[in-house]
Amino acid sequence: MSGEFGPDFITVTDEDGNDIELELVDALEHKGQTYMAFFPAVEEGADEDSDDYGMVILKSIEENGEELLSTLDSDEELEEVYDLFMERLYQDEEEDGE
Repeated sequence: MSGEFGPDFITVTDEDGNDIELELVDALEHKGQTYMAFFPAVEEGADEDSDDYGMVILKSIEENGEELLSTLDSDEELEEVYDLFMERLYQDEEEDGE
């Protein structure tokens, strides 16, 4: 067994039936809910500055005893959780820069 760990990737299907590969960047607990931040896996030659390559935030929910990922319920919830992820990201960058 290898001791090396690479990035965590998942594939989700959007409302149009398109499969999207996402790379897990971070996860956090907030108000008893688990949230996960992802970035779309960038295909070779793709425009990384495109709006299609922004952070995706999903939350973990349990439905019929199965753990699923779901979109957030409101813009307010999204904004609050996005701000928490950004604070953690900037905090990690500052610690790495010291």
